[in-house]
Amino acid sequence: MSLAESASVIDGAFQNIPIIDLSRATSPDENERKGLAYQIRDACMNVGFFYVKNHGIPPEYIVNILEVNKEYFKLPTEEKLKLNHKTVANFKGYTPLLDANIEPGNRGDLHEAFQIGWEELEAKAHDEKRANDGAMAGANVWPERPEGYREGVLKYYHAAVAVGKILFPLFALSLDLPERYFDDKTKNSAAIMNTLHYPPQTGPADDRIVGIGAHTDFECFTILWQQPGIQALQVLNSQKQWIEAPPIDGTLVINLGDQFARWTNDIFKSTVHRAVNRNGVDRYSIPLFFGTDYDVNIEPIASCVSAERPARYGPVLAGEYVSQRLKEMYY
Repeated sequence: MSLAESASVIDGAFQNIPIIDLSRATSPDENERKGLAYQIRDACMNVGFFYVKNHGIPPEYIVNILEVNKEYFKLPTEEKLKLNHKTVANFKGYTPLLDANIEPGNRGDLHEAFQIGWEELEAKAHDEKRANDGAMAGANVWPERPEGYREGVLKYYHAAVAVGKILFPLFALSLDLPERYFDDKTKNSAAIMNTLHYPPQTGPADDRIVGIGAHTDFECFTILWQQPGIQALQVLNSQKQWIEAPPIDGTLVINLGDQFARWTNDIFKSTVHRAVNRNGVDRYSIPLFFGTDYDVNIEPIASCVSAERPARYGPVLAGEYVSQRLKEMYY
């Protein structure tokens, strides 16, 4: 059965999110890699979300980035606003509470964030990847406090980027494409990362302010770390039920974004999700939005198109698409 035919029988009424073990992601045995890729394909077609374990990010990197971000978000608001993303080029820097409103009709997203793009841990006079970073091109900005913030954030960032680079060949195999199909499209992969702080959500349950409103992500896929013990992420299935995606120790959450949905002609799902923090405590999470080079033209892959499933999207440059979506969210 072709990919297009398989997609026609998927109902999307999932009740849980699968956990996939990445320990054999770079196995020398091609059959093991393909077996893993087919697990990913099932998750991408049925849910659009999956957890990964044995992802390779050192636990101390996670501990450190959480510590420095707790310190950062406790700083006075006026100090954080010195790096307000609306006064800093290309969406980088600090996003205050209720600044974004990703779900039309809501009154704002109850979180604050600090956003960065590509940067080498050891600074370079000229960084080709940063220069070619499209909508996010240009240098990151960094707060003066806390001490060690830049190092703590960038160590985690590069470890998460490494996870993304492991996943792209598996996604190619899952689509019955050559394993290196995405290599020439991801030389300077878009890699935008937010560190997020969600204060406790109060007020009535039907209030139009939530941690982040119902939305889909922009890039190919998101690599999300969630703070243990605090449930907030919810994923919408085809029956319009919100399915909880709780933190699971030692895992990351991977969810597909709109670029992969466009590339696969909606065979891979970019699933609506939101975050609602009604736990009475602060919550922290770290999404890294991973995609292609910004000059890549995204249009449905031939194997994902058929007479019964014609192309649903026209071509669009990746960078133009991301820039437009960011402007819609913030302006």
